[in-house]
Amino acid sequence: MISAAKQNCLVVIILLGVFLTGCTSKRSVQRDEQNAYLAGQNAVLKKEAETNGVTVLGPVKNTHVPWVVGLTLAQAIATAEYQDSHDPKEIVITRNGESATVDPKVLLQGTDVPLEVGDVIELRP
Repeated sequence: MISAAKQNCLVVIILLGVFLTGCTSKRSVQRDEQNAYLAGQNAVLKKEAETNGVTVLGPVKNTHVPWVVGLTLAQAIATAEYQDSHDPKEIVITRNGESATVDPKVLLQGTDVPLEVGDVIELRP
């Protein structure tokens, strides 16, 4: 026969197990929902950029820059209206799922980068 104290202890352990399993499941569901939401946002941004121009992410006023023939990185940043008081520390261009980093100092020295429809530019302050 199990004593009342041991019985209470077993009940607490079982309840803790059920509670912790439920929390893990809720966190997992929330994480999956958040990942699905972000994937959807990324798909919309990519589709918009592919059909209408380029997307500039970071501290900018306009995230969408309409496409014009000969559009360059400097022109896209100027059109997006960079809002930070400091120059970006890093610029990343993503094209067709592949990313390349551009040193902002090179851009400021006059070397520009041609862009293509659908490019996504990330300005990291």
